[in-house]
Amino acid sequence: MHTRMRHLRHCILLISVAALIACADKAEQSANAAEQEAETAANADEGVAKFAQVESATAILKPTAGNETTGTVTFEPNAEQTAMRVSVKITGLGIGDHGFHIHEIGDCSAADGSSAGGHFNPADVEHGAPGAAAHHVGDLGNITADAEGNASAAMEAIELSFSGANSILNKAVIVHADADDLRSQPTGAAGARVACGVIHLDRDKLPQE
Repeated sequence: MHTRMRHLRHCILLISVAALIACADKAEQSANAAEQEAETAANADEGVAKFAQVESATAILKPTAGNETTGTVTFEPNAEQTAMRVSVKITGLGIGDHGFHIHEIGDCSAADGSSAGGHFNPADVEHGAPGAAAHHVGDLGNITADAEGNASAAMEAIELSFSGANSILNKAVIVHADADDLRSQPTGAAGARVACGVIHLDRDKLPQE
């Protein structure tokens, strides 16, 4: 009789331990699911914070002294609001690659475009290729002109924003005479500035006071 009771108590103890383990597993799964949902919501909120107030912005490129380069560069969030989509249409370039950057000052008044200052670099890091471990927010690499001097491109840049420290509004787009070698400091040895345009809002969704 005593042996059966001990066996019964042992079985009850094992069942209780198994039940506790199962409950702990379910609790951990629920916690993981909650964390994933929170991360998804946070990413969505970040996208809203970066882009929701502005639908798009455009820089109208005009030539610097002695050049004929003109065009438009449009900025708008991608469908997922995770990156900025940059659409480029430029004419009047020499054939080949040309450095293409956002510069820190929205001023194209100087004949040579120097009034736009240096590359937009709020993090104060080295120049590099887009996507490199170290690169300026304004480092957009190169655009390529065909034999007629026309360049069309579409790219996405996750660092660019319409708000906060990485906001590109009222900054300048600069197109250079030469290719950006993506290595040389501080600007990739891209040569003279052949076109400049200030980035302005297309449609402002900020509430009116």
